[in-house]
Amino acid sequence: MALRLSPHMTVMANAAQKASKRLLRDFAEVEQLQVSIKGPSDFVSQADIRAEETLKEELNKARPGYAFLMEESGASGSENWAWRWVVDPLDGTTNFLHGMPHWAISIGLERRLPDGTSEVVAGLVYNPVVDEMFWAEKGVGAFVNERRLRVSARREMSEAVFATGIPFGAVSAKHRYAFAVTLSALMPQVAGIRRFGAAALDLAWVAAGRFDGYWELGIKPWDMSAGLLLVREAGGYATDAVDADPRETGNVVAANTHLHARLREAVVEGMHKPV
Repeated sequence: MALRLSPHMTVMANAAQKASKRLLRDFAEVEQLQVSIKGPSDFVSQADIRAEETLKEELNKARPGYAFLMEESGASGSENWAWRWVVDPLDGTTNFLHGMPHWAISIGLERRLPDGTSEVVAGLVYNPVVDEMFWAEKGVGAFVNERRLRVSARREMSEAVFATGIPFGAVSAKHRYAFAVTLSALMPQVAGIRRFGAAALDLAWVAAGRFDGYWELGIKPWDMSAGLLLVREAGGYATDAVDADPRETGNVVAANTHLHARLREAVVEGMHKPV
């Protein structure tokens, strides 16, 4: 990258690039990977585990006092952390294991605030297959490689393409029902709805204006932390379905400024419609 990155972003980019080298080799040999079952419809490969180990080693080497929240190994470091890495080493694992080139490394950096809450101040989502590194820093803007990002300017639902995540077996029946209601309400109104299977990339694509919006219920902080900042720094809204922190609730509604309210209204109606 020709752009001058901050020290934090340089650390994140270097760690992602190092982890991606082995992931790309494993992706080329995906049929030979050793895979273990992690849960219903959710598989984790040795590639995932090795990537997390590499990311943790590189990030810890550069910032030894920072805590971690990682998909595979969970939370580590001081409970009274001032800074914390939030890492998904392989977002889109099922795509990866099926040879689909739509997966990414996601790294978010949280800073503890005086009131005990935290904010995401830097985020990176890297798809090494196409060498697209989406990154953002609070107050600096959002970028893909060297190009600044802006959310789309579409105003009409009939022209909008939204992304979502279809709930799988481990997701609660309540969330599955809410998704079905929301999907049924939105489909007649929009140009299309896509399910590509990588939440971090869905959010990055909203920031890039490729999607006009995205919603999903019941996902984890490592799926969204970097992506939330990308959307916000690209001029969009990334919120919970109600007035809460999506990192706490697991429910995300992200869109450009013109369509966010209407997308969120549909999601809220789906969540509250009686069975």
